[in-house]
Amino acid sequence: MHLRRERELAAATWLLLSARDAKAARHEWATYGVALLRCGALFSAVRMPAGLVHAAADSEGREEVAHFLDVVLRGGPVIHDAGGRQFYALTPASTARYGQTAGAECLGSDSLLGVPATDVTEPDPRRSAYWVVPMDGPGTLCVPGAVAKLVGIGRDALDRAEGEGEGDE
Repeated sequence: MHLRRERELAAATWLLLSARDAKAARHEWATYGVALLRCGALFSAVRMPAGLVHAAADSEGREEVAHFLDVVLRGGPVIHDAGGRQFYALTPASTARYGQTAGAECLGSDSLLGVPATDVTEPDPRRSAYWVVPMDGPGTLCVPGAVAKLVGIGRDALDRAEGEGEGDE
């Protein structure tokens, strides 16, 4: 447990490099559990609708989806914004240069992202977001190809479900 806390602190310090004002961001984390950080310098974020992620995981269960994301994204960090029904996979900053993938949107240098404090790893009605797959340390990000694969799996599952629904009429 001690090592996990050290990794959380190191990841938090790294993430705060993306804050306009690190002191204000620390205050936001302490007060709200979430701080707005800039995408594009240290990381990008791939925004995926919850429906797409649930279809890819073939589950809406929180633990099943978390396990699926952890495996498919090889331990890369993922934020869940339950209120907005979105998942955000953190990827290298360069990911935004490769454009959008159908079914997902890459947030680059012109975007701000609500990033939970690194110890917010469970849903909490007082907080808008949490780490469904926590950061394992500073600079640990999702591999863009793994995120693209996840989005493709989700799109295929949604297409199949839509096709099956048309046959039922």
